[in-house]
Amino acid sequence: MLVKFLLYKYKMNEPMRKADMLKIVHKWYWKQFPEVLQKASVNLDLIFGFELKEIKPNSQSYTLVCKSDDTGDGSLSSAWQFPTRGILMPLLGVIFLHHNCAPEEEVWEILNMWGIYDGKRHFILGEPRKLITQYLVKEKYLEYRQVLKSDPPRFEFLWGSRAHAETSKMKVLEFVSKISGTAPSDFPCRYQEALRDEEERAQATAATVAGTTSKSSGDSRATSSQHCHPE
Repeated sequence: MLVKFLLYKYKMNEPMRKADMLKIVHKWYWKQFPEVLQKASVNLDLIFGFELKEIKPNSQSYTLVCKSDDTGDGSLSSAWQFPTRGILMPLLGVIFLHHNCAPEEEVWEILNMWGIYDGKRHFILGEPRKLITQYLVKEKYLEYRQVLKSDPPRFEFLWGSRAHAETSKMKVLEFVSKISGTAPSDFPCRYQEALRDEEERAQATAATVAGTTSKSSGDSRATSSQHCHPE
């Protein structure tokens, strides 16, 4: 509830004051408000990529600062930024935990738990169905396809090519673990799969580097031979 409140204040460009936050936090938890706020801050960081900062020391007024992407060079697309990031990483997690192919009905069941409903406009994300079955599919972060021979037609979600290129199974599993308060190894089958994926990525990177180095050396030798003129 507090995360939703802070996101609403951010979108409306309104001040985030402690006094207003306490109005939506049950009085039983007022004494634990620092812990409640810290938990909300962690979720804002993990899910939406925001850092919650106090405007001035002891001001009891806060602001949300959008953090840069993980690459540090701004190379990732807007899909990894607010607000789309708030649904993309959880979706990739759901798909991975469902053996890399999640039935649409189960995806919506989980989205419903987060207050995101099919056919109901979300105050942050807009129209959820359009976002996940059109925009994220068009941007190649998700695949949305009909289940083979399903009658009536049923659909399922998979990772798209850009999801495979711009994140990894291990990063997504670590994300799922953090928001669920577990460890990646608590999902043994998926953890082993993520480790294999990391190894394959490392091997592919090493092969690419070796190929580039080899080509560079060959070009260098060719250039040198062109400038060698025997007496």
